[in-house]
Amino acid sequence: MAALTLVALVAGGASLAGQSAPGPSESNPPPDGYLLGADDVVTITVWNQRDLSGPYVIQGDGTISFPLIGRMKVAGMTLRDVEKSLSGRLSAGYFNNPQVSATVEQYRSQQVYVVGEVRQPGTYPLTRSTTLMEILSKAGSASAATEVVVVRPKSPQANAGPVMPDQAASSETVRVDLRELESSGMVPTLMLRDGDTIVVPPGLKVYVTGHVRNPGGYTVPKGTTLLQLVSLAGGVTDRGAIGRTRVLRLVGGERKEVKLKADDAVQSDDTITVPQKFF
Repeated sequence: MAALTLVALVAGGASLAGQSAPGPSESNPPPDGYLLGADDVVTITVWNQRDLSGPYVIQGDGTISFPLIGRMKVAGMTLRDVEKSLSGRLSAGYFNNPQVSATVEQYRSQQVYVVGEVRQPGTYPLTRSTTLMEILSKAGSASAATEVVVVRPKSPQANAGPVMPDQAASSETVRVDLRELESSGMVPTLMLRDGDTIVVPPGLKVYVTGHVRNPGGYTVPKGTTLLQLVSLAGGVTDRGAIGRTRVLRLVGGERKEVKLKADDAVQSDDTITVPQKFF
């Protein structure tokens, strides 16, 4: 499974298959190159012809049923293609120079998935104007993750559902550093594709006990140092001995005490104990 790290990309994201996500932003026009597909809802307007104007759902066979014309295949076409095709057919015996416009009312044919530590998992529509950060914002990241994993199927299939990172034979993996993505002003370098899965991993769950102001469990980003964790717990009390802090870590299935410096990173399930001072 190929893996690479990107600092900027354009994406459409989604969440767990079978659950509905917040509706797409209908006010954002699609790019000229957006290819229509089954289940997309297209609003077609023929100037001065109300009976022909309205929303049309693209069927599973890629067609719409249009008055006077009948079944017309539009899947795989751009909006401009649809306008030209309809204008040409309507002008052949029905109207003189008909004015036709088409817009996407609902994006349904291309989708990506978001799974993992998010508040609203579901399926999200994919357009070229949607960024990864926008999708994560809609999904509501519920963890302290600093990295997300984008899993791309080599042969996407309609409504196939999310693809997980361990499905190596049929997918490739893209790792995205969110901190670099948020701070980067670079031009996007990768377009997400139909069927991609955005995996939001959980943050590190660690525990702080002893003489700190706010002992308890904390979920922290990968790379959090011992000093940062103690600060997050409110800092050491007047009776705490920060220099004798103990760290218990699961090593080979057993809890063992390990030595950490202040700027060493903690790991998931670490238990940090600040003992009392000797007087």
